[in-house]
Amino acid sequence: MPDNTAPVIEVREVTKTYPGPPPLTVLQPTSLKIMPGDQVAILGPSGSGKSTLLSILGILDDPTSGNVFVDGIDVTSLAEKQRSAIRAAWIGFVFQQFHLIPTQSAVQNVSNGLLYSGVTYRERNRRAKEALTAVGLGHRLTHRPGQMSGGEQQRVAIARALVREPAVLFADEPTGALDSATGEAIVGLLAGVADRGTAVVVVTHNEEIASRFRRIIRLHDGVATEAYRGTDNKSDATAVIEAAA
Repeated sequence: MPDNTAPVIEVREVTKTYPGPPPLTVLQPTSLKIMPGDQVAILGPSGSGKSTLLSILGILDDPTSGNVFVDGIDVTSLAEKQRSAIRAAWIGFVFQQFHLIPTQSAVQNVSNGLLYSGVTYRERNRRAKEALTAVGLGHRLTHRPGQMSGGEQQRVAIARALVREPAVLFADEPTGALDSATGEAIVGLLAGVADRGTAVVVVTHNEEIASRFRRIIRLHDGVATEAYRGTDNKSDATAVIEAAA
């Protein structure tokens, strides 16, 4: 885990423009820091640039301009092999679709997250069971996805992301395939993950979900503004995140 006084991930003046004609700019110059234990919601309608920002923060995509730092290291110009290693060590992902292997048990699906980490089979299983227990599925270890509800499958996906102990967890519309009650439970679980020190960044179009997080990055036409909620004397304050209109 990183130093709690330094950003886990930082982007400086990042933009994203797709070639035309005419060229389409989906993210205006934006700077943002993700700190250890942060609770962040990236909020906006379809086409606002929120998934683009998540892809850049998660070093899945390159910005057109600007720089991306992970643990203080500028990863913008690194080779893809180096970027993949940094993603594996620092970043976890959860998506709307669970992407579980239907023929494998919950433990097997979660332990797959450690396949290329050099961890022994016994240690992978032990850590997978611990991760599943942490998300409330200690009683469903041997169940396959088809034997679990949608909410339980999403918990397995979260456990798979957490088993590597990432510094930051990105969740892209994690409740989109769930009913409202189950989605509320998943949002609560993600907030609890942040309380334990892992930064959590959730992409959503849902105002109610976003309101559960301490920081809200609101995107509209590629321009980001931030609202602070809760503690740190930033409640209800709003500021532009160094974004050019």
